Amino acid sequence: MSKKFDNQKNIVIVGGGSAGIQIARGLSAKLDASKYNLILVNSRPFSIHMLAGARMTTSDVDHLEDSAFIPYDKVFVNGNGSVKIGKVTAIDANKGTKGGVLTLADGGELPYEILVLAPGSTWNGAVAFPDDKDEITEWLKQWRGKYKKANHIVFVGGGAVGIESAGEIKDQFPHTKVTMVHGDNMLLNKTYPDKYRLAFAKGLKARGVDIIYNDFIHNLPDEGVVGVTTRNGKYLDADLVVLTTGPRPNTGFISTLGSDTLTERGNVKVDPTLQLPSHPDIYAAGDVIDWAEQKQAAKCTAHAAVVVANILDVVAGKIPVTKYKGSLELIVITNGKRGGAAYVGMLWGIMLGAWFARMVKGKDLLIPMGRKNAGLV
Repeated sequence: MSKKFDNQKNIVIVGGGSAGIQIARGLSAKLDASKYNLILVNSRPFSIHMLAGARMTTSDVDHLEDSAFIPYDKVFVNGNGSVKIGKVTAIDANKGTKGGVLTLADGGELPYEILVLAPGSTWNGAVAFPDDKDEITEWLKQWRGKYKKANHIVFVGGGAVGIESAGEIKDQFPHTKVTMVHGDNMLLNKTYPDKYRLAFAKGLKARGVDIIYNDFIHNLPDEGVVGVTTRNGKYLDADLVVLTTGPRPNTGFISTLGSDTLTERGNVKVDPTLQLPSHPDIYAAGDVIDWAEQKQAAKCTAHAAVVVANILDVVAGKIPVTKYKGSLELIVITNGKRGGAAYVGMLWGIMLGAWFARMVKGKDLLIPMGRKNAGLV
């Protein structure tokens, strides 16, 4: 390890998604670079703007891969930080008198004095992108080809990913048969009012999408196999079945901190300061935290503000006191470029229609905002 690493205290951020980027940017603007070495660890040399995933995998419309892959070139203010490409496999919080050591997949080690865990989620189906840029290019080519040649597509899961995927298919291939299989009696989940959930069913059905409720497909057929049977025995003559269930927290490596670190579902237990209860020098943010809220990139700004404020207090010799108090539930789901709806969880619960979804998200999928958060203009 270089002398730079030896002489400075490492503040390490694991994960370069929305939360990790905003924390890195916030810290780099105010940390004393002569005392602290800020390192962002990520498995890719760029971030994927996941809100573009459904459209980007459906077709090459707008060539989204040119803008939705966000480089880290401008993340660090005044260049006060560095990116290390790699995967963390374990955390040893007891190795050393203060802080700990990360073990990487290549066998290397990275010491830290303060650690931030923002590894994001593990996705399913078409949006489960590989890490290598060349592999992603091939991945997009393959999925676009699958969607184009399919006669009957079944999406397993009626959450935001399933809804947006179905909408993008109907935009590009309006005559392709699309069926959605969902395990509840309405789309989405109970966080949102029935009126909002029913509005999406109405919008999809108007575009020719069939919806099967209270059912599931346990075993996805091998590629090339035509036909699949649901748990309740309904046969569908699908030639492409795509898993669009919600993601899971990418926290396997965090379990090495101890059995009391994660919930049963795999989320990281945190105090309101977003510190881990048993490890005050470790913070967590983004999709992985155990907090009663929907997991969305929009929440990351508030998480990042808390983590940055508390770390800056710690390096200044103060006790971290900034607490996360939760965020407003707000969601915008598209049904293709021109359709969709939004929900704002304030007052009586505000619903906004296709015009709002189109204006806010449908046209550019909030890619410009993601690039701005990474310091790009």
